[in-house]
Amino acid sequence: MTTRATARKPAKPADRHRTPATPRHYAVVGAGIAGVACARTLVQAGHKVTVFEREAAAGGRMASIDTAFGRFDSGAQYFTVRDPRFALALEATPGVCKRWSANLVRVLDAHGRVAEAALPSLEPHWVAQPGMDSLVAHWARPLGDSLVTGTQVTRIEPDALDPARWQLRTAGAEESTHVYSGFDAVLLAVPPSAARALLGDSKLSATIGRKIEPVTIAPCWTLMIAYPQANQANMSHLGPQWNAARSTHHRVAWLARESSKPGRERIERWTLQASATWSQEHLRDTPSRIEAKLLRAFSEITGIYATPAHAQALRWTEAQTQVPVGTTHLWDAKARIGVAGDWCTGHRVEDAFLSGLSLALDVL
Repeated sequence: MTTRATARKPAKPADRHRTPATPRHYAVVGAGIAGVACARTLVQAGHKVTVFEREAAAGGRMASIDTAFGRFDSGAQYFTVRDPRFALALEATPGVCKRWSANLVRVLDAHGRVAEAALPSLEPHWVAQPGMDSLVAHWARPLGDSLVTGTQVTRIEPDALDPARWQLRTAGAEESTHVYSGFDAVLLAVPPSAARALLGDSKLSATIGRKIEPVTIAPCWTLMIAYPQANQANMSHLGPQWNAARSTHHRVAWLARESSKPGRERIERWTLQASATWSQEHLRDTPSRIEAKLLRAFSEITGIYATPAHAQALRWTEAQTQVPVGTTHLWDAKARIGVAGDWCTGHRVEDAFLSGLSLALDVL
């Protein structure tokens, strides 16, 4: 893929570590893009890695949901490419990602009027196809059985047989529990609330605990709606001519026509992301109340008053970083515990990738 990055391509970061004198076994908790990038780098360096993911598949906030009317990107809507290391990783997976023409994003006022039109020279917007989760799934595939899904890590503790190593207690389907042992280090690629819980009030690493304590991440209510009637004769789509917009409406911060993204089904579909302030104020509302409120806002912004055939609200309790750590990752060599995630430096997809990569290289 072609990107703005013009720096000379660096050598693959893990090449010089490919045959370690003493292969180690690392536990990576979380299979979002940060966790998968971290795990792949360690594996390429010749180490053994076991990745634990609470959900049924890898992806994290690069999530997609399948419905009877097509797929929705329920988390990250797109990504940009600024760092040559991220560009190099994407170029090694051709065909998975395509440029989305919605880089011509509109900025709307609270009444849906175009307040500003982005210029064509703005950096490209990229999406994975057929859904944003496809990129993480593609990168996670070489991990094979080393990726343990549907398994939540509930506790980190010294290995019962070898206190110099770590063991993890986990919970799975039907309240099943299991203990995985023999880890030389534990690397957390999870949201800060989960990291704090696993660190046990900083008992495992006071250094990391102190640095992640100030981190705050705003929630986000997301609404996904479908209008199959727009695909009938003489109706190519409903509403405005633009495919994505940022909004100053007090309820809605972002709108995207899902059906305009490459590799998607053509049924008219929209995804709305509520503003951080409004999401926080309505964090405990029921999904049905959120659907009604956001649908009303959607009509005010777009002029689409038709009733959708499908409406689904989803709450992300930690979505957009407000106060980051301020460094790409955290690594406590003495405790042999590390932390990575987009929230270390921001909230972009590229932030997550670079965080996982940087943590792995630091560990190596």
